[in-house]
Amino acid sequence: MRRTAPAEAPERPGTHHPAGGSGRSGQRQPLRTEFTFELPRGYVDETGAVHHTGVMRLATARDELVPLRDDRVRENSAYLSVVLISRVVTRIGTIEDIHPGVIEDLFASDLAFLQDFYRRINAEGHTRAAVTCPSCQEEFAVNLAGGRLGES
Repeated sequence: MRRTAPAEAPERPGTHHPAGGSGRSGQRQPLRTEFTFELPRGYVDETGAVHHTGVMRLATARDELVPLRDDRVRENSAYLSVVLISRVVTRIGTIEDIHPGVIEDLFASDLAFLQDFYRRINAEGHTRAAVTCPSCQEEFAVNLAGGRLGES
């Protein structure tokens, strides 16, 4: 099940739209169901190629319920995140057959990134985070979906 809608323009920090509106004459933005990301280290496939970018879709109730019936999850509750992430990641690099074995082979920092990314897009509905510069104390938003360090 893939549903894609055009991506919305990123909001500027401090922008507030009352009553959940988009600020565009009261029109609602289409629901965005897929989000691109860039892994901090990258997935190394069986040929040694490193894949950095990927796509994660919004989770459904089924995505959160089905792993609970998985024997691996019943034996080890920590495995829940592996099964769950494998259900919602639709692509890593050129690899589209994402299964728990692929997620198991990620570096720990990449799995932690995907777990946080999952939480952000499913619970908070966006991939932006408010941050404060430690030097000048200026507040701004960063997009956690990817991009190389130093890029905006």
